[in-house]
Amino acid sequence: MIDVSVLYSGLDTPSTPHRYGREITQIDPPEHQRMAVAKNASERRPIVVWNITRTCNLKCVHCYTDSEAKRYPNELSTEQCKAVLDDLAEFEVPAVLFSGGEPLSRPDVFELAEYARSLGLHVVLSTNGTLIDAEKAQRFVDLKFAYIGISLDSATPAIHDEFRGKQGAFDKAMGGFHRCVEAGQKVGLRLTLTRQTAKDLDEIFDLIEREGINRACFYHLCPAGRGSNLISLTHEETRAAVEKIFDRTRELNERGKRVEILMVDNHCDGPALYLKMLKEGHPRAQQVLDMITWNGGAKNSSGVGIANIDFYGNVHADQFSMYRTFGNVKERKFSEIWQDTSDPIMAGLKDRLPLLKGRCATCRFKNACGGSLRARAESMTGDPWASDPYCYLNDDEIAGEPIEIPDNENRAPAPVAETAS
Repeated sequence: MIDVSVLYSGLDTPSTPHRYGREITQIDPPEHQRMAVAKNASERRPIVVWNITRTCNLKCVHCYTDSEAKRYPNELSTEQCKAVLDDLAEFEVPAVLFSGGEPLSRPDVFELAEYARSLGLHVVLSTNGTLIDAEKAQRFVDLKFAYIGISLDSATPAIHDEFRGKQGAFDKAMGGFHRCVEAGQKVGLRLTLTRQTAKDLDEIFDLIEREGINRACFYHLCPAGRGSNLISLTHEETRAAVEKIFDRTRELNERGKRVEILMVDNHCDGPALYLKMLKEGHPRAQQVLDMITWNGGAKNSSGVGIANIDFYGNVHADQFSMYRTFGNVKERKFSEIWQDTSDPIMAGLKDRLPLLKGRCATCRFKNACGGSLRARAESMTGDPWASDPYCYLNDDEIAGEPIEIPDNENRAPAPVAETAS
């Protein structure tokens, strides 16, 4: 995950202590949004993406869990979920993200959230937004959800509805945004980059500003579930979309609009931003390179700083790697499964750089990108250590000796505010 607002615009956000290992100085977020400062990127506990149900009221064309509006047997019970939460709290994970399917279709979702909050866990929810009424929005606030992410595929209702497989989904999702904003709940937009959504980015940014949305995450497609059937962007189309997001983020923040903009699931976005800033003669280009290299990108992501528990309790390296399971929380604690490196893939994910092949193996940015998304590389090539086919940097840009981690991995970079122009 690349925080464009922090890196390009020099902002502080509640999650940057975890992401870049430094104290925040510009803002004072409420305690339930604040994340602890990471002293070492490689030793961070994982943020756990938990698909608490496969059931969903929509049928999205890019759904990685291939969910439908039906009940699925053998999902974890309420008591089993609470036992998992006990373990996650004891293991001191930095956050739990309830996802689905549609998590709000699970009747006990607020009971689980309340229990998680009682254990001191940082709780986030990822939703399609269509089920959020005023009462639910207020429950988010009362239970101190750190953040609610609502998926939106277009600023054009008909296009969003087509992606979501249901007429009227856009209006209901926007109603969810409005109710969260009215209740004072931090809410953000989540969008997957496809050929259609990439054409709609200016309209999406206009909507973000118009609707008072606090945060937006732009995801690169990983071909999983029904998303395997989508035609991906070319490298040229991807780079154009990424550049558009960079430029609109800068323009927003230059006008004093404090919006967090993040790029997800293609860690070459960090080097791409550095190269852009270097070309512009940006005064913080070197600092940004230090920050993304300290963070490590994918090197410290799937299997290290990101984990997934699915609806049946299976543990995966991330939510796009459900084709491989390392264990089940009904049989062993998540914390035990996560630290068990007897599986060669789990061991490899925790020390992947020596295993990378092709362009990733020789890339000068491999300490900052970490070989990007292993799930995508494996699903598209059959080899978990192959180069990520979605890397859009050219051969000249990645040529050269690997960039070293600044000083050592235990030293976080200086706060952005100290050197911001």
